[in-house]
Amino acid sequence: MQKNDEVFLERAADDDAAEIANLYLASRADALPFLRRVHTDDEVRVWVRNVLLTRGETCVARLNGSVVGFVTLIGDELDQLYLLPGHYRRGIGSLLLAKAKERSPGRLHLFTFQRNERARAFYEAHGFRIVGLNDGSRNEEGEPDVLYEWQAASPEVKSAD
Repeated sequence: MQKNDEVFLERAADDDAAEIANLYLASRADALPFLRRVHTDDEVRVWVRNVLLTRGETCVARLNGSVVGFVTLIGDELDQLYLLPGHYRRGIGSLLLAKAKERSPGRLHLFTFQRNERARAFYEAHGFRIVGLNDGSRNEEGEPDVLYEWQAASPEVKSAD
């Protein structure tokens, strides 16, 4: 477990599924009001419990015992990173991203929607660069997205002068 003031990071447990699903739904409604909804709330809850928490490594950020953010990593893909509305710009997203970089220290890649300006600014501020754009045909929302990549800095090679 890591601590930053009163925020703790720990691996998500099965018991966290409902809280993660509620956070996911609230965050998407807040940050992406333009996004076409393709699943009901109940379908999202089943997806979190049966898919999200089983196919990758999910870490939650807890504040006073409540989940206020989570990140899911599948290999070197940062699959999900969401914060509870009202908890933006407090360093929690940066903590979760640092955990993902720690777990995949060489490289990370992710997709985010092109219109999600807040997420794009966050990732670019943390060293991610655009490596591709898509017209929306690769996601079920049909929303144009952007592929980002982060690579760890290579150690400098010293010459044998």
